[in-house]
Amino acid sequence: MLFGKACIFGGRARYCVVKPSACLFTTSSNMAKSKFEYVRNFETDDTCLRNCYIVVRLDGRNFHKFTEQHKFAKPNDNRALGLMSRSARSVMEELEDIVIAYGQSDEFSFVFKRTSTWFKRRASKLMTHVASQFSSSYVFYWKEFFGEDLPLLYPPSFDGRVVLYPSNRNLKDYLSWRQADCHVNNLYNTVFWTLVQKGGLTTAQAEERLKGTLAADKNEILFSEFNINYNTEPAVLKKGTTLIWEKRDETVTKCMKLPNAEEKEVAVTRSRRRVQAHHCDVIGEQFWEEHPDILEDDNC
Repeated sequence: MLFGKACIFGGRARYCVVKPSACLFTTSSNMAKSKFEYVRNFETDDTCLRNCYIVVRLDGRNFHKFTEQHKFAKPNDNRALGLMSRSARSVMEELEDIVIAYGQSDEFSFVFKRTSTWFKRRASKLMTHVASQFSSSYVFYWKEFFGEDLPLLYPPSFDGRVVLYPSNRNLKDYLSWRQADCHVNNLYNTVFWTLVQKGGLTTAQAEERLKGTLAADKNEILFSEFNINYNTEPAVLKKGTTLIWEKRDETVTKCMKLPNAEEKEVAVTRSRRRVQAHHCDVIGEQFWEEHPDILEDDNC
């Protein structure tokens, strides 16, 4: 098909025929580049070393103020802990290369498998994606745990870091370190707030009372003065939360119609991978023996 248009030649108007191939809107591969593209050379290569577990750890920024403003229960708020775990599960469901996550208080660590190629193993991409997914989930699920009576007053924020661990022993020691930290902090906070809430001490007096005390001393204060056995405290408070992928059988009802038969409901069972929470010891070997698929071979 030909198209006509008016053209001006030597001051006189004439009718010209234009072929469709003479498109006014054309692009060239050369136009995709510009003289400004050199600025990409200033970007730093942050590709994570191969054959290493990539750990992204998030920490709540200025959460002391955040918990005060939102009136979190002391020493532990089960709603807040549940929200942290739900946000972490959202991250794992979005990034399936995360093989295990561990959290306590206002922090969560996410472990990407050694062979992961997500975002070409770029540390900045991995960290920002984890942080943004976690933060947005924290806001999104807030009402599910705190209801309408306690509105979110301002957005929370989380800082992150990326650390590489080359061996299974290094990774297990890292998670053991975080769980040991959970125990130490929770024991101190439990005794501290018991002295304040039940013992009538001020926060300054409670801090002074606990100076130089060991774990045995803190347990003794709880038991002898307040009849509290720390060993019976909920495992989620003492051990933190470990999230892993596990297969679960799910049964759903489907409507099926067989030849020469009426439609009927049939139960169908399928095995699916789901993120499951555990509040158990990860320092010993039992957890790893029960879940051998988490770690990859050191010889990979």
